[in-house]
Amino acid sequence: MTKKTIAVIGECMIELSQKSSDLSRGFGGDTLNTAVYIARQVDEQQLSVDYVTALGTDTFSSEMLAAWQQEKVGTSLIQRMENKLPGLYVIETDAQGERTFYYWRNDAAARFWLEGEQADEIARKLAQFDYLYLSGISLAILSPQSREKLMALLATCRQNGGKVIFDNNYRPRLWPSAEVTQAAYQVMLACTDIAFLTLDDETLLWGEASVEQVIARTRAAGVNEVVIKRGAESCLVSLAEQPLIEVPAVKLPASSVVDTTAAGDSFSAGYLAVRLSGGCAEEAARRGHLTASTVIQHRGAIIPLSAMPE
Repeated sequence: MTKKTIAVIGECMIELSQKSSDLSRGFGGDTLNTAVYIARQVDEQQLSVDYVTALGTDTFSSEMLAAWQQEKVGTSLIQRMENKLPGLYVIETDAQGERTFYYWRNDAAARFWLEGEQADEIARKLAQFDYLYLSGISLAILSPQSREKLMALLATCRQNGGKVIFDNNYRPRLWPSAEVTQAAYQVMLACTDIAFLTLDDETLLWGEASVEQVIARTRAAGVNEVVIKRGAESCLVSLAEQPLIEVPAVKLPASSVVDTTAAGDSFSAGYLAVRLSGGCAEEAARRGHLTASTVIQHRGAIIPLSAMPE
């Protein structure tokens, strides 16, 4: 089998997680979580994983790079910007396990990765990848001009035979309006091959709709493979000219669920680890559920490597 390449595009932030008086520091971000969990579950001789973002020249950024390299995530396409820092977020968890997020990211380096001195060269390299993965947050943090550059890059990659994978991860506070988001997502979906959709995010952005309507809207935009993530319920996979596939989630007792951070990100990673390695959609979905059900039994976005499922 010829070795394939995937580049995951987005933002990683410093993560502070607080529960009662306990405070721990790590790092996280939706796409980074997915990149790490893909890399942990594939043969690097079959699929190499690169992360694409921008960081500062500070010690926190250096720690991130070292950690990702330990995870066998490629970092050669990451820019270091002297006048920028990574973003920061705090997760506050109450006694019932409910989480509140606080963000400091408005001037984070990742917002400017398509404006740096190395941006054009990095874009040329990315256009040669087999797969490019990004999320709604990857789009939201960019300026309109950078977003246009990104869309052009995705189109070029597809012209070269690559495939684009998109997770709808919608965060209203990062966008000026729902209408702007809808327009950006329509352009994005028109150049997407595999879409991961969380129903809550779909409803928040587009309004109430049935699963069938969500799938129909997404397929009408041009997406061939639509994966509907529904948390603890079955996921649904719609493939061109095939019956809808429904795969049950892994059932856990409520007492086993410690932290749902990165549940959706890790599901996508598990799915892609199998799918991009030649597995069928049903097998991929089962792996997605297994990965997510393992991650939510631990605190933080990135769980210990020793805790990963076989």
